[in-house]
Amino acid sequence: MQVRCSTCSRPIAVTDVVQSSGGSLSHLDCARAHGLTPEERALLFVYCSNHLVARCHSCGLDFHMTELAADPLGGATNLCPRCRKDLTESVRGHLYSCVTLPSEMKQRTQEVREAAQLLIKRSQELSDRSHVLFREAEAHLFERQQALRLAMRRRAGNQ
Repeated sequence: MQVRCSTCSRPIAVTDVVQSSGGSLSHLDCARAHGLTPEERALLFVYCSNHLVARCHSCGLDFHMTELAADPLGGATNLCPRCRKDLTESVRGHLYSCVTLPSEMKQRTQEVREAAQLLIKRSQELSDRSHVLFREAEAHLFERQQALRLAMRRRAGNQ
């Protein structure tokens, strides 16, 4: 079973940007579940605005943050302006390896990302475990119902 967003009900992937509220997970922005966090965008514009941050492997081109395209109707951002491929993971990869970003910022950004991924994985594990327990209880109930029906038939046959 997949963990689902409490807002849009779509499955949450490990690469999604999430928030936790009241014990449930939701996308930070359901329209852009895989997008950059506001903090990641801020760091990119402050520390990486003057150098290349993304590579489109399909086109073989590199881009500055300001050169990336967006699809306002579809809600996608960080697109290759040539082929429209989503370059978010390339941008995020740059952020985690950029030499101009202070090491403390890089470390904190990575820690936040890893904590979110761990939260998603643990939620998935809990969901899987609860699904197994539910199925076991369901099978137990079915067995008890069958035993009750059999006992009722025997009782009816004895009268």
